Amino acid sequence: MHVAALQMVSTPRVADNLAQALVLIAEAAQAGAELVALPEYFCLMGQRDADKLAIAEPLADAAAPDAATAPLQAALAQAARQHRVWLVAGTLPLLSPEPGHVFNTTLVYDPEGQRVARYDKIHLFCFDDGERRYNEAATLTPGQAPTAFWLTDRAGERWRVGLGVCYDLRFPELFRRLGQPDALDLIVLPAAFTDTTGRAHWELLLRARAVENLCHVLAPAQGGLHENGRRTFGHSLAIGPWGEVLAVQPEGPGVVMARLDRQRTQDVRRQLPALTHRVMQG
Repeated sequence: MHVAALQMVSTPRVADNLAQALVLIAEAAQAGAELVALPEYFCLMGQRDADKLAIAEPLADAAAPDAATAPLQAALAQAARQHRVWLVAGTLPLLSPEPGHVFNTTLVYDPEGQRVARYDKIHLFCFDDGERRYNEAATLTPGQAPTAFWLTDRAGERWRVGLGVCYDLRFPELFRRLGQPDALDLIVLPAAFTDTTGRAHWELLLRARAVENLCHVLAPAQGGLHENGRRTFGHSLAIGPWGEVLAVQPEGPGVVMARLDRQRTQDVRRQLPALTHRVMQG
């Protein structure tokens, strides 16, 4: 299955970001991608963390999102339908019952434009090195439920796909949970890793998750200097089940294409059946 991780350097302007996302989706589809994934916060990297509250949408109807009340969801569903791709739509803010907070949500659309999965980011990033400070819990409500879904590719093969977002990458137990009872074939992890933490840990952690779960990983990222002064690490990656890097883009907007091979996964799991050797299942 051909897949694409879309890398962006999103701005404080939703319309500009959406326009670029749609261009990149079209480019990936034209190149043959069956699954396309946007980065975290693809729609907005605001001047302030609270800016996302102003654009939060209610969860729209799965089959027919209303463009008046949920314009981002309507545009994403239309893009999936128009290009006949599975679309993992990065993250966008959805309304939360908690005042002054939103969910940081990944939505997944099938090639008919139907929403087939929702994942609210569970682990909220907090970092303070004396110069840079981030605390997502100030504006985000954490999700509660791990989420995976099944897709059928154009060759008729079924893939079990687990979802994570950015900071979730540091919690391997999430992906172990997603791999039960059915082992994952692919992890898709939209992100906006900071430059500081990305240089230290991004590729290391992604390759570790691939090796631990003997599955492919697709990680679309924000990558560059944003207008709000924040620098994200980029290096959107596709990784094979042995931890090998299949494709990468260090910085700037673009499409990272890769071909994922189910036979490769089966061969690796046969040669090293580590998933069947687990003793501690909790």
